Amino acid sequence: MKNQGMKILYGVQGTGNGHISRAREMARAFSALGADVDFLFSGRPDNRYFDMDCFGDFQTRRGLTFVTENGEVSRWKTLTSNQLGTFVRDVSNLDVSGYDVVLNDFEPVSAWAAKKQKVHSIGISHQNAFLHDIPTQGQTWFDSMVIRGFAPTVQQLGVHWFHFNQMILPPIVPVTEAPRAKDRSVLVYLPFESLPAVLDLLTRFTQIHFYCYHPEVSEDSEYNNVSVRRLNRESFHHRLHQCCGVIANGGFELPSEAMNLGKKLLLKPLHGQYEQLSNVMTLEMMGLANSMSYLDPAAVRNWLDSIPAGRVNIPDVAKAVASWVLSGEWHNCDELWQQLWDKVEYPEVVEEAMIEWYTNAEPNRYKSSITSV
Repeated sequence: MKNQGMKILYGVQGTGNGHISRAREMARAFSALGADVDFLFSGRPDNRYFDMDCFGDFQTRRGLTFVTENGEVSRWKTLTSNQLGTFVRDVSNLDVSGYDVVLNDFEPVSAWAAKKQKVHSIGISHQNAFLHDIPTQGQTWFDSMVIRGFAPTVQQLGVHWFHFNQMILPPIVPVTEAPRAKDRSVLVYLPFESLPAVLDLLTRFTQIHFYCYHPEVSEDSEYNNVSVRRLNRESFHHRLHQCCGVIANGGFELPSEAMNLGKKLLLKPLHGQYEQLSNVMTLEMMGLANSMSYLDPAAVRNWLDSIPAGRVNIPDVAKAVASWVLSGEWHNCDELWQQLWDKVEYPEVVEEAMIEWYTNAEPNRYKSSITSV
C-alpha cells in the first residue's frame, strides 16, 4: 500500500497527559510527511483538554477511564463511574470503514470499532510493552486481562526504556539536540497526590526552589520556596529543560522526556497501578531513578544529594514510526526495531546494569508477529 492517499484514524487515551504528549510527537511527524490523520480522544471531559491545536479538528468520546483517590487506583469507583452503555453506543456509532488503518494509543472506542468493522489496527503504546516478557511488579491476572482487552488491536508495538530482546521500540519523545542550561530548581508533577500533602513535603527543604504543577491549581502563586503552577504545557516544558531534577509519579512519558534531557528522577508510583510499579522498578534496575513508596522526606533528601546518572540519547522515534506506517509494510517490524535501538545511547551506568540483556540483541521473532488480542 502506498502512502499517497492513505487515510488514518489515530485514537488516543486522554486520561493521562502522557498519551497526549506522545500523540503530539506523532502528529508532528505525520504532518511533516503530509499524511492525512484524524485524531480521536477519550477518557476525560471535553473542557479538560488543553493545548490541542496540533490535532486539528479532533473528535472526543467519553470512553473508559481509571479513577484515582489519595494516590491510589480505586477499582470500585473505576467500575461504578464508567458508563458501559454509553461506551457500547460510541463503539457502534463510530464508522471507521473509510480509513486504511486505525492507530491506537490505548484508546478503547476506536480500537473496538476497528475490531468490529475488521479494519487493520496498530497499537502504539507503553501498555503494549507489557504484552511481552519484560520485568513487572504487582501484575495480577486481572491486570493482564485489562491490557489485552481494554483497547484490542490486530498488531501491537510497545514502547519502553529498553527492548529486553522483544519487539519493543524506544520512547517517543520530543527531538532535543542537547540539554539546555539548567538551574538548581526541581520540577514536581504529582497529579494523583493531594496538593496540600505535596506542599507540606516540599516546604521542608527551604534551600531548594520547587516548581509544582498540579491539576488542583487554578492560578499561579508562590508558597514559601515553592512556585505553585497551573497546568500549562509551554511553561511546564520550559521548567523541565531548566531544572536539575524531576519528582513525579511512575508514568512513562515524563520520565522518558526527563532522561532524554539528562535530569535525575525521584518517582512515587501510584499504588494499585502495576504499570507504574513496574516502571519504577525498571528504572531503578537500570540505574536511572530513585523511588519512594509515600511522600517521604528522607527519600527526598537522599535524592537531592545524589548524582545524576547521565543522559539517555533517544532518536526521533515518531518520525521513524510515521514513515513505517505510511509505507504500508506493516508485517515488517524488524528493520524499524534495529535502526531505532542502534541510535539509543545510554550512560555507562545503564550499560553495566543491563549487560545481561545485551547477550542477544535480536528481537524475539515470535513476539514480533501480528496477533489478535
